[in-house]
Amino acid sequence: MIRRATIRDIKQVQKLINFYADKDEMLPRSLNELYENIRDFFVVEEKSGIVGCCALHVCWYDLGEIKSLAVLKSRQGRGIGARLLAACLEDARRLKLKKIFALTYQPLYFKKFSFHEIDKAHLPHKIWTECIKCVKFPDCDEVALLKEI
Repeated sequence: MIRRATIRDIKQVQKLINFYADKDEMLPRSLNELYENIRDFFVVEEKSGIVGCCALHVCWYDLGEIKSLAVLKSRQGRGIGARLLAACLEDARRLKLKKIFALTYQPLYFKKFSFHEIDKAHLPHKIWTECIKCVKFPDCDEVALLKEI
């Protein structure tokens, strides 16, 4: 079941995201950051708990970012990531955003959903305010992708 995240989900969401961050497969997220951005997150919950998460963060009047798409390793290959991404894209349409981008280490996954690779320099400077806090700044090695909706 896909739903909006609640306060009680955040520790499980952080554990899921940081599992992949510890393997250098995505960026880590602090509890503070997750609580501050809780309204951006969708989750998939099963009897065992949160098995997937994804966020849509509004960056500008026409631009949003897909962030922290993660699915529990044992639940991958079942369409959970695709459903989470679809929920974020539907939310973007509802908000009347025109473009969605992702910074990722998994560009092939996003390309399956009609995202195309772009040069990071094409992204507005406003998005880099969060990047300044990143441990990899200024040597970001994520791939930038964009989708027009």
